[in-house]
Amino acid sequence: MSHYQKLLRITTTGKSFYNITNKIEAIVAESGVETGLCTLFLRHTSASLVIQENADPDVLVDLANFMAKLVPESAKYIHDAEGADDMPAHIRTALTHTSEHIPINRGHLVLGTWQGIYIWEHRQRSHSRELVVHISE
Repeated sequence: MSHYQKLLRITTTGKSFYNITNKIEAIVAESGVETGLCTLFLRHTSASLVIQENADPDVLVDLANFMAKLVPESAKYIHDAEGADDMPAHIRTALTHTSEHIPINRGHLVLGTWQGIYIWEHRQRSHSRELVVHISE
């Protein structure tokens, strides 16, 4: 079994979804793997990975609004060392994912027609996020 690994750095500009599908597809192509598995691992506790709708941006707005109601920044948290969005970001990450596994077939990610891969930044300010892309053949 062969492996290919690359560290991808993504700069976020605050709370939002960042579509990284094309960046991951480019790394898969670079790897030369035709059939295998792409594992993504986000090395952070206040941002997450989601595979979600990539055609209608209203889906992402609704997700963000739902999460804001589920985990409000206005609640009283003990851990607030970095501001009011600090602990809510950790909770949001715990409720979502920091890793994903996507099959590779014919040199491409096997995503559904309307699926995209996103980093979901849960913090208000910008951050540099590190994503490990590991491809196994």
